[in-house]
Amino acid sequence: MSNQFPVSRPRRLRSSDAIRSLFQEVEFNLGDLVLPIFVEEEVSEYTAIAAMPGVRRIPESKLAYEIERYARAGIKSVMTFGVSHHLDHIGSDTWNENGLVARMTRICKDTVPEMVVMSDTCFCEYTSHGHCGVLHDHGVDNDATLRNLGKQAVIAAQAGADFIAPSAAMDGQVQAIRRALDEAGFIDTSIMAYSTKFASSLYGPFREAGGSVLKGNRRSYQMNPMNRREAIRESLLDEQEGADALMVKPAGAYLDIIRDIREASRLPLAAYQVSGEYAMIKFAAAAGAIDERQVVRESLGAIKRAGADIILSYFAMDIAEQGL
Repeated sequence: MSNQFPVSRPRRLRSSDAIRSLFQEVEFNLGDLVLPIFVEEEVSEYTAIAAMPGVRRIPESKLAYEIERYARAGIKSVMTFGVSHHLDHIGSDTWNENGLVARMTRICKDTVPEMVVMSDTCFCEYTSHGHCGVLHDHGVDNDATLRNLGKQAVIAAQAGADFIAPSAAMDGQVQAIRRALDEAGFIDTSIMAYSTKFASSLYGPFREAGGSVLKGNRRSYQMNPMNRREAIRESLLDEQEGADALMVKPAGAYLDIIRDIREASRLPLAAYQVSGEYAMIKFAAAAGAIDERQVVRESLGAIKRAGADIILSYFAMDIAEQGL
């Protein structure tokens, strides 16, 4: 054979669909996906979210119906976000045993007991200022917020939440929540920490979905998107504080961070494909620029390839209904 021809021919392993599939290195399935949902109290109709085509706020009165629908489609886990009409300066409705946080979880677990319910644990949708904790003149008071996070976590656990998912980005929040849960007897309630949460511009559509009243930004407590070493440090701190699983948010623009944390920790790792990532795919598809079905699967596969075990995605129901 002449030296001008290659000795190694990787194309042999792509020569047919069957062979290509046989040698595929990474796969994801419906069981890897968590569906984030928005539940609004004191309304009777669904509310379309203009910035997130296909996503709607669910009236609390329709939540049981939706949970049954998700379960029939094969969805095994949801992350609950409340759209509250009872705002105050500290988000006290979140630790009311009959407040929206508790009611959402109870409805989910009463309707489909085997559904894994992750309770987003924060205050931004329950405070009159839209920040993620107790607001003082100098900004968000970290330690005062920790006490309230503990109270919210216990209420969610009492209602049946399988996971507490703290997203407030307060220093020490996992330790504070773990202590509060253990002292209340919820030693088996798990914590999925938003352990590396960036102050990302990709959250924009979520603000509409959650009815945010925020003025300003959250850069003093969420991470600088340009920092890589700090991202690993943040996640390892949450591991030391007792997190049962870690998370990177957003996902698609931070595949390097997912890989870094996967290599640094043996804990299960989640990644959140956020509202802006969802919207970009939806609007690009609507413009005819991309094939939505293929891009959705490619993007989710890339997140899994980077090292995520679990992916939170608004496309979860599309995957359930359309198949992989």
